[in-house]
Amino acid sequence: MEKIILTGDRPTGNLHLGHYVGSLRRRIELQNTLNYDEFYIMLADSQALTDNFGNVQKVRDNVLNVMLDYLAVGLDPNKVTFFIQSEVSELTEFTFYYMNLVTLARLERNPTVKEELKTKDFSASIPMGFLTYPVSQAADITAFNATIIPVGDDQLPMIEQTREIVRSFNNLYGETLVEPQAVLPENENCYRLVGTDGKAKMSKSLGNCIYLSDEPDVIKQKVFSMYTDPDHIHVEDPGKVEGNTVFTYLDVFSKPEDFVKFMPEYKNLDELKAHYSRGGLGDMKIKKFLNNILQELIAPIREKRRELEKNPEAIFEILKKGTHKARKVAYKNLIKLKTNMGINYFN
Repeated sequence: MEKIILTGDRPTGNLHLGHYVGSLRRRIELQNTLNYDEFYIMLADSQALTDNFGNVQKVRDNVLNVMLDYLAVGLDPNKVTFFIQSEVSELTEFTFYYMNLVTLARLERNPTVKEELKTKDFSASIPMGFLTYPVSQAADITAFNATIIPVGDDQLPMIEQTREIVRSFNNLYGETLVEPQAVLPENENCYRLVGTDGKAKMSKSLGNCIYLSDEPDVIKQKVFSMYTDPDHIHVEDPGKVEGNTVFTYLDVFSKPEDFVKFMPEYKNLDELKAHYSRGGLGDMKIKKFLNNILQELIAPIREKRRELEKNPEAIFEILKKGTHKARKVAYKNLIKLKTNMGINYFN
């Protein structure tokens, strides 16, 4: 069986550190192994329209923004096929057929859908497009026979729903579709990187993000305002590491060489945590350490992005080429699907 990777993002805003540790970093690792047959990354603009249908321009503008972030972090169009979801119309037809395999009750039980509905202002008027986007996601995956889906743990219910659709279809029409496997980040703190407020996962809609395009002073301001331990009032007070946003970020981002470079009085993160826990270490000192780490991480990404911004035509040429390839593959697999269903009347 071919090893085919598919992943993507909704283009509703610039990408942030949550995207970086939750998916982008893993995508780069997978890309550089070359241990795959095809690697697709989708700009999921159709899915973005399910809750932005009155603001299409926002989605359209952010297709470019997300592509700039992709290329700036090191994703390579020579190794990855980038495409725009809405330009592959075959995906809509896949979705339409799969809707007959899923009940409304099953969609309403999907934990990811239920969680995301809490952050939307739909009241009782939930757009059908939003409710059925797990079916659309199944279409995206199966249209390319994707076998590997790098995701955060919040997307696991979506992959399971895809697997259910695959099994239901194959039971009816024979072995046609491939069941995908989810691939999670190795560090559990990366599954859902907590926002700078410490209250929820980093999210564009909640305004608790550090973006990959943020300027140095903005990053510093966001780090210095991070939630820590509310009971750690004085430097000499013992502090809690668990639930402390700064230490959560240090668990994810700090490396041994960062201590040599920015905090040589400590050998490693365990030693830093021990000092904070027993007291005698102020919040500002650990925030300055984290700021240095994040500034060093984001600076080259931001600079590369600035260079790429100078030639948007080249970015859209990458997308045009990738979308043309993606549509050919989706069309071929759609013909196979319709043939096995017995509705490919003229071929």
